Amino acid sequence: MIATTEQLAPTLGLTTACDVLSVPRSSVYRARRPKPTPAAQPEPVRALSAAEREQVHQTLNSERFVDRAPREVYATLLDEGTYLCSPSTMYRVLAEHAEVRERRDQLRHPAYAKPELLATGPNQVWSWDITKLLGPAKWTYYYLYVMLDIFSRYVPGWLLADRESSALAELLITEACAKQHISPDHLTIHADRGSPMIAKSVALLMADLGVTDSHSRPHVSNDNPFSEAQFKTLKYRPDYPDRFGSQADARTWAQTFFPWYNDEHHHSGIGYMTPAAVHYGAAARLFVERQQVLRLAYAAHPERFVKGQPTPPPLPVAVWINPPKSATESAVVVAAVDPVGNSERSAELSTSPQPFPQKGALNIDQLATIRL
Repeated sequence: MIATTEQLAPTLGLTTACDVLSVPRSSVYRARRPKPTPAAQPEPVRALSAAEREQVHQTLNSERFVDRAPREVYATLLDEGTYLCSPSTMYRVLAEHAEVRERRDQLRHPAYAKPELLATGPNQVWSWDITKLLGPAKWTYYYLYVMLDIFSRYVPGWLLADRESSALAELLITEACAKQHISPDHLTIHADRGSPMIAKSVALLMADLGVTDSHSRPHVSNDNPFSEAQFKTLKYRPDYPDRFGSQADARTWAQTFFPWYNDEHHHSGIGYMTPAAVHYGAAARLFVERQQVLRLAYAAHPERFVKGQPTPPPLPVAVWINPPKSATESAVVVAAVDPVGNSERSAELSTSPQPFPQKGALNIDQLATIRL
């Protein structure tokens, strides 16, 4: 503002320019004064010389004291009959070299990248996890391994055992991939960082199968949301017991739950289709049939539909784990598509060669009795 006043002053005069811009003239006069050069401050007589400061710096960074706090160094040197400077001066010397930080030798955790996974169709991204089922007595658990397709929410395989084991995880992954005819370099399997998930043998198995492995960040449950949500659906079923009487009892319950979940449960995240319908390509046909039913209902009683002709819930086009900001802003996380429109995805869904080739999830019952 003062610079603008100086520009207008030769034309309007300083008083008029200040009145127009509401700038006090005293501020303009103060800005015109030459700023005095600060006088050089003399070196304090108590200050350490350059050589002494360098000696302090080298002592603090020596192999003996590099991981010790300045006060610890100060006390140690005093016990040995040596005085270099005060602890505060040591801190000032370190600050001059930008070395005021945690000096102790501590574990440095690596920076884990946030997993960003996209599925635009079945058998592109699977998520798996293990949950505990309470047994008949305290501290008795059964471990339920569940593999889940994040696009269709279909469970291609599950396993019930009495412990967590990387060997059982290998068998589950192998059998599920074989049943779904997974080709190399086509599937990504995401999991958290439990011991079976990060086992070296499991990683080698995925490499042999041509499957890409992905892991959540440590202590971030939101990185595996689909498996967590599926476990909530499982444990909030009306017939889910407080405890299972035996491992056979838990297996019998699971053998009932997973066929219901895959073939009968209308999932809100996939347009209220069943996971099997989306997984095996029948969703587009069912969408058209639903649309025809709603069209007839609207034609019979249009006055009952205040918002016009209704449409079925849309089908998913893309499903993300941790979508990037650009995907979120463009509303691609779970986009909607009309299967009877001109979408390429609609053609893929409607021309699937096997609508329901095999119902039911993979059930590796014999593995539940293995003792490792």
